[in-house]
Amino acid sequence: MLATEIHEKINQEISGKIIGKSVETKLLTIALLAQGHTIIEGVPGIAKTLLAKSFANILELDFNRVQLTSDMLPSDITGTFVFNVKDQEFFFRKGPIFSNIVLADEINRGIPKTQSALLEAMQEYQVTVEGQTEKLSQPFMVIATQNPLEMRGTYPLPEAQLDRFMFRIIMGLPNKAEELEVLDRYEKDSERNLEFETIKTDIIEAREEINTKITISKEIKEYIISIMNATRNESEDVTLGASPRASLHLMRACKVNAALDGRDYVTPDDVKLLLFPVLNHRLIINPDFLLRNTKPSEVFNYSAVEEIINKAVNSVNPPR
Repeated sequence: MLATEIHEKINQEISGKIIGKSVETKLLTIALLAQGHTIIEGVPGIAKTLLAKSFANILELDFNRVQLTSDMLPSDITGTFVFNVKDQEFFFRKGPIFSNIVLADEINRGIPKTQSALLEAMQEYQVTVEGQTEKLSQPFMVIATQNPLEMRGTYPLPEAQLDRFMFRIIMGLPNKAEELEVLDRYEKDSERNLEFETIKTDIIEAREEINTKITISKEIKEYIISIMNATRNESEDVTLGASPRASLHLMRACKVNAALDGRDYVTPDDVKLLLFPVLNHRLIINPDFLLRNTKPSEVFNYSAVEEIINKAVNSVNPPR
């Protein structure tokens, strides 16, 4: 299957240059093939931006990087009308959003007005400026990065925008062996040669192949909906549960994961595997619960969020 070939080539290229990121690479591939967008979150210095740039560079697609700052305006992303003195008329100068893969680096450093410039593009695959609507080319994917610790000069993304991201990928620190390998590689190659062999492939064709050949039974769909309802009907620990968009994102992601594993059908294990990256940024959890369940050694309250998701999963019987 074309999707499997794409994933194998991407993973082979990235694993040869970046250490210990096979899970993150697979999630990025799933998001691309499932028409989703992704946030990569983690502390500074763990190769968030490098992974996103490398992923884009491997694919033979147009790529633009936007470094968000507090003084950036929406027009810096979408583009704006410029007056042509020679022709005595305005023309639309496209911004960096007009690309196949857009890296929104440190997305929470952009002001809310600038962040909102991505909303229409991520959901409707179009941009409207001064009443004129321009369609985005396909495939289109936004990869955003952010640091969960930094507070000064940042603007947390609103729930409506977070819900447009299919996954939030949590990147942790490398283990001792991986970090030692990083040091060894950089010692041998101080110039950091990160030239990738580009993949000439048709993402649109791979998406169509997944849509037509991968089946998902009614029982699996009901299983997904039951888990989502469990997050909505959870105790006072959850203020807001998963949205219907989360169900749709999970279903599409599960079909891609089945394809990457060489199956033409979705299983409950696909659902369980992808629940955390699909739900961890969508659930609004009671602050008291987070305080009670966050370990002192944790950088952020990921385990508390995982506990809520596990509760929802365990409350639903999987289909046979």
